[in-house]
Amino acid sequence: MTASTGYDCLIVGGGVSGTALLYELARFTDLKRLCLLEKHDRPAQANSHAHNNSQTLHWGDIETQLDPDQALRANRSAAMVVNYATRLAPRDRDRIIQRMSRMVLGVGAKECAALRQRYELLKPSFPRLRLLEAQDIADIEPNVALVQGSWRKDEILGLGMADDWTAADFRALSESFSTQCVRLDRLTDRHVTQLYGTDVTAIRKEGDFYVLDTSRGLMQARSVVVCAGGHGLHLAQGMGLGQEFAFLPVVGTYYTAPDMLSGKVFRMQKPGRPFPALHGGPDFRYRRKTRFGPISMMLARVGLDHKPRLGDFLALFRHEDADVAATIRGLVKRAEVRADLARDLLYRMPLLARGRLAAAVREIVPAIKPRDIEFTAGVGGVRPQIIDKSQRALRLEDTRLTNGAGLIFNLTPSPGGTGCLGQAERDMRQVAHYLGARIDWHAFQRELLEGEVPGISAPTELARAS
Repeated sequence: MTASTGYDCLIVGGGVSGTALLYELARFTDLKRLCLLEKHDRPAQANSHAHNNSQTLHWGDIETQLDPDQALRANRSAAMVVNYATRLAPRDRDRIIQRMSRMVLGVGAKECAALRQRYELLKPSFPRLRLLEAQDIADIEPNVALVQGSWRKDEILGLGMADDWTAADFRALSESFSTQCVRLDRLTDRHVTQLYGTDVTAIRKEGDFYVLDTSRGLMQARSVVVCAGGHGLHLAQGMGLGQEFAFLPVVGTYYTAPDMLSGKVFRMQKPGRPFPALHGGPDFRYRRKTRFGPISMMLARVGLDHKPRLGDFLALFRHEDADVAATIRGLVKRAEVRADLARDLLYRMPLLARGRLAAAVREIVPAIKPRDIEFTAGVGGVRPQIIDKSQRALRLEDTRLTNGAGLIFNLTPSPGGTGCLGQAERDMRQVAHYLGARIDWHAFQRELLEGEVPGISAPTELARAS
């Protein structure tokens, strides 16, 4: 092993989470040798690709599955993305984020009452958040409130904002982080390496270094952070971490329709369900189309590879494990989960899919017709739902593993790509502490915590330094 293969920190995974961490380590720490490894030939080709996620900045206000504390954390992370993007040239900013309305829609008296209650909980921390009555919804999204010029029959209520930074292209954001790291490598004394087309198959500890088996040969680093979704659990278990977990892959696909919505409209998330609620909004790249989804289903895939690795899936899913089997049985016993599974299966039957999907979308756009639905091949992401065998339950929150000695696995970052800079801050702090590195918290606050969205609380280290 040559000295050229040794790094202070190696990052595995070149999606928006991995590139965000590479950017923060290169920009705000004094670490000199950093490297990112990604199996695809360019950044953000899996779940961070615009085709494979909701293209939404999750501020926490309309995500009804989040409690107030979780909503505030999501809000802080979303603000960091906006503060980063709005410091770029307008053309680059507009490739990453866009302004539009956003709301979560309650349909029926029970859901409307729940939204009013959520508004009371959140309004002290989200002063710009508004309750949107039927007329307000009609002003923002006429196709949601009206059917051929008449009020829809259901009672409806919205919770959201008429105009804000709401949509995001996380691939463009990841590419921007990557570009910034190229500049830092060229213009500073830091060596910031990005190796694409590089697969990592195993990690082990040898002395003071972690050694990675890669398609380019052996590489070593004093610390390693893995941001590779379900494949990260496979690598973690090879290091003896996360043995209490198994992997349940949930594939979410998206469908398009003609231009029907001017902003994001989410349905309310049903508590405890592993499948995300339906939502619709303009396609970031093709604004004359509306995307609806995700339509979720459990499939034997670890990632978005064209040839799914069944062996990896079986190793992570552990179908023979009694606790895993009990968790799946417990899920299937729940009537609402069985209904979700049956519904999503019907969505994949060509003769029935358009009608079934149109029926679901009518909760958002009541006038939509089956012929309006367009199916697009190759669109959708894989979220690794983690089974906690000790609890015989799904872990629906952020799941992260660490040995406390410079090794970190981010398995299910939440809320998705929106949390990339917030998650990177957490990992940067832990890596820097382990390696004895310095973090420039003043620059961090100036560039990510101030700007377009000011007033975000500073990290503890900065408060102490001040």
